[in-house]
Amino acid sequence: MAAAAPRTIALVVQRDLARAITAIENGYASASAAGDTLPPRRESAPAYVVGVTGPPGAGKSTLVDRLIESFRSNGDSVAVIAVDPSSPFTHGAVLGDRVRMQRHSGDHGVFIRSMASRESGGGIAPTTHHAIALASRAGFDVVIVETVGVGQVELEVVGVADVVIVVTVPALGDSVQTIKAGLTEIADLFVVNMADRPGANKTSVDLKHMVRESGKSIPVLQTIARDGTGVGEVMAALTESRGHHHTNAARSVRFDVVREVRDRAVRRALDVLDGSRGRSILERLANREMTRAVAREELLDLALEEVIHAD
Repeated sequence: MAAAAPRTIALVVQRDLARAITAIENGYASASAAGDTLPPRRESAPAYVVGVTGPPGAGKSTLVDRLIESFRSNGDSVAVIAVDPSSPFTHGAVLGDRVRMQRHSGDHGVFIRSMASRESGGGIAPTTHHAIALASRAGFDVVIVETVGVGQVELEVVGVADVVIVVTVPALGDSVQTIKAGLTEIADLFVVNMADRPGANKTSVDLKHMVRESGKSIPVLQTIARDGTGVGEVMAALTESRGHHHTNAARSVRFDVVREVRDRAVRRALDVLDGSRGRSILERLANREMTRAVAREELLDLALEEVIHAD
């Protein structure tokens, strides 16, 4: 029996998707209004969202390029949201990831979009979650989110992905300690890329020890993404996760709730500081009518009262 042909997405839908993402990214339209330009998704299941994160220089884009190839060979249509650092002049994205993935440009089952990180410090762009939802509505089976090269605390990909791949390489200094500081909390799969370099086995062993000490069960795999070595094992792990309906939903919602509460609290606190009572306290501090400790306590009391009694 012949294998099914890989699914494609009509070019007109891809064009409308690109325009919809641009609209929400630039604030021209809300996510719901932008989505109205797309046809209703025929399938009931949403897209499978794979997050790919890790330190700069780990080869994330090369690995994503191989994952696109593998998902397409399995018949899936693939959208890639590649978050690039913002230009300090235009605040737009440096489109390096799309350049590296140009070999898929003629495939109507692949959509690749760079998004500027802008003011966001969490590894993804402020509207990445909307872009994912739009790509799913457009009919893509898989959405891959490649983050900006991240360090220890840029963990926001956990809020949007069903499964998170943390990529590292040997010879990045004490890379395991960097990962241990935060990324291990969100990893579903570790990939030691550029495994032909010296130190790859040691890095893998160190990661396995770290995983064992954490009491978790996280696969640690090796790849040489530039020639495809080991990518089959990564795909097997993703397929198993997808087939068992593994979901990051609970962790994602927990993360989103904490972030939303934090953001609302910060907005309320800033309102207090900018309000008349807050300004009065700060003026008294500037005039040396009170100490910093007293000013801080009074402002905290005001801010907490505002947060607690917020509508």
